[in-house]
Amino acid sequence: MTAPTVSGPLAGTLVVDLSRALAGPQATMMLGDMGARVVKVETPGTGDDSRSWGPPFVGPEDDPVSTYFLSANRNKESLQLDLKSEAGRETLTRLLERADVLVENFRPGVLDRLGFGMARLEELNPGLVVLSISGFGHDGPEGGRAGYDQIAQGEAGLMSLTGPSPDQPTRVGVPIGDLLAGMYGAFGVAAALADRARTGRGTVVRTSLLAAIVGVHAFQGTRWTVAKEVPQASGNHHPAIAPYGAFRAQDGIIQVAVGNDAQWRAMAAVLGLDAADPRFATGRDRVARRAELIEAMEERLTGRPAAEWLALLAEAGVPSGKVRTLDEVYTWEQTLSQGLLVDVDHPTLGTVQLPGPPLRLETLTGAPAGRREHTAPPLLGQHDQQILQELRDGGDR
Repeated sequence: MTAPTVSGPLAGTLVVDLSRALAGPQATMMLGDMGARVVKVETPGTGDDSRSWGPPFVGPEDDPVSTYFLSANRNKESLQLDLKSEAGRETLTRLLERADVLVENFRPGVLDRLGFGMARLEELNPGLVVLSISGFGHDGPEGGRAGYDQIAQGEAGLMSLTGPSPDQPTRVGVPIGDLLAGMYGAFGVAAALADRARTGRGTVVRTSLLAAIVGVHAFQGTRWTVAKEVPQASGNHHPAIAPYGAFRAQDGIIQVAVGNDAQWRAMAAVLGLDAADPRFATGRDRVARRAELIEAMEERLTGRPAAEWLALLAEAGVPSGKVRTLDEVYTWEQTLSQGLLVDVDHPTLGTVQLPGPPLRLETLTGAPAGRREHTAPPLLGQHDQQILQELRDGGDR
């Protein structure tokens, strides 16, 4: 198969993507962002589940496009294959013989039933890197459970840490378990490709929504594993640092993050508080008397507009900021300056703007080193004929 000419550190890498919904597609989109060629294998006629997730839908009424699907499928090609048919499995076999990476997020055991268990993959392509993402792990007493993000957020403890109070567990506003599993998976693939360059051997990379969420428990995890303290939701205020959270100003909310005593003294000077007040003199004091501290701060903050406080805090070197809505984020000059929006040409929608890759690659002299052009998420089966012709023509890639 002859890959299109694309820049980036993974240029020339062929990824066969059997995944759907979000965790796997997030991983393969990240690999595509780094220059890999991603062939997204989809069920004929319906495609990836997320093609039907909405509203919102955009485009023609007789062929609407899900904005959910658009969020996770840039830089890919779409190939329809019925993997329950002999012809579909034969085409997949030829793809896998040429591939560098296979990504799947079937429930454990499904890939084996399709005839592509690990022994078969080893036989087809001993250098293949396989990323396998599950809901709760591939083994263990609950390894066969289906993985849905909100269920995983609850089971993995994240909801118990999130929300206004311990009795109101709250999901994160994006499917963070799926996204994290995709991110960890892409990292694992990159590491496995580096290992293959050294050893010539393929690797099976496994992760799950459960593992991904537990992997970001951070200090909340060690509160339990080391100190035997069960963390609880603390709303918009940090459980171990104060003042660190959201506060009411005269006309809205501002956020302040005071991470040390020097910043506390600077902030106290701006607000006209006594930095030496024994109730708040040290970080431990401020955490212990957080409610009193919030009350004292908001008594001052509500006397002036948010913009004035943010300017004064910035001048004093105190970390602070707004709480922006997404329309504000995507029109913010700082967002635009970081290349976080990309324009792509979609076959039916025309030129559309998508959230872009969060990584920027440069040489040590500052020249761009990553992928410079991005392609729109594909229509279902958009690349059927092209890819099948390439396979008929033969070739290694």
